[in-house]
Amino acid sequence: MASTAYAVYCFEVLAASLEKREALTLNQVETLWSKYSNSTQAEDDGEELDNYDAEMTEDEHDEDEGEDEVKIESIKHDASSLQPSNISSLRISSPATGSSTPSTISTTSSQAALDSTSKSSSKSSFFSFGQKQHPALPKEEEYPLFVTWNTVNSRGYKSLRGCIGTFNAVALSDGLKSYAITSAFEDSRFSPISLSELPTLSINVTLLMNFTPCSGPLEWNVGTHGIRVSFSYHGRHYGATYLPDVAVAQGWTREETMISLMRKAGWSGRSSDWKKVGDLKCIRYEGKVATLGYSQYRDWKTWTDSRPKEQ
Repeated sequence: MASTAYAVYCFEVLAASLEKREALTLNQVETLWSKYSNSTQAEDDGEELDNYDAEMTEDEHDEDEGEDEVKIESIKHDASSLQPSNISSLRISSPATGSSTPSTISTTSSQAALDSTSKSSSKSSFFSFGQKQHPALPKEEEYPLFVTWNTVNSRGYKSLRGCIGTFNAVALSDGLKSYAITSAFEDSRFSPISLSELPTLSINVTLLMNFTPCSGPLEWNVGTHGIRVSFSYHGRHYGATYLPDVAVAQGWTREETMISLMRKAGWSGRSSDWKKVGDLKCIRYEGKVATLGYSQYRDWKTWTDSRPKEQ
């Protein structure tokens, strides 16, 4: 699954390049985004709880008045019946903090565990004692990926501003950094993105997976698959791709998508002749997308910059 932190990282890389500063690493961004998300969620939960407590306090006041009438009537019949049995049901319990505490192992239990080991395990432990263990670091994830920059106008309409990626699996830290910059500055269809455009941008990060050769050029589903085509025309070889969201955004059918994709690759024939193109091959694939707008990045960056610097 494409994490939102990947999109945050691409924004951070681009912003740092435009602002002539050093960018945070992917690991740093992932950690800070997680803390930021937890922090904002806790604030939202706190506001909901405050509103809930305010509503319940008013209800309690009304119920308490009725409760007093019941108690007064009860006193007339039996003075010994003055028990606050209903009071607890009117209280609003505070959010559960959890009664469990982190488990610890005492020296007594540790010793008992050691005494119960077999001689062979004791011998193994003896010879391994004092040797520093180096747990294997988890291998960084690798994916084919594309980074897409869009500009968003005041009415919320998006316009493509740059999109470049790779079908080769690359380590995410290197791939995201590289293609965030390449798609912003080196897409030949557009001029390089400028600092003044930064607040108008949004980003899609698409991780590609499940590549499958199609038995026919229409053996794929709009909204599910991206398409990569290759073909020969007038002695030249052509190829191009559309990510899974393109056909949906344009409202195209599968055939309209194929014709547009072939024209994108450089084909100039008649639309009715697209199936006659020689050696037409098609591969379908799926993509997991993370999307982020500049305002979301800005709020995260403001929160990050306001944090005390770690020593």
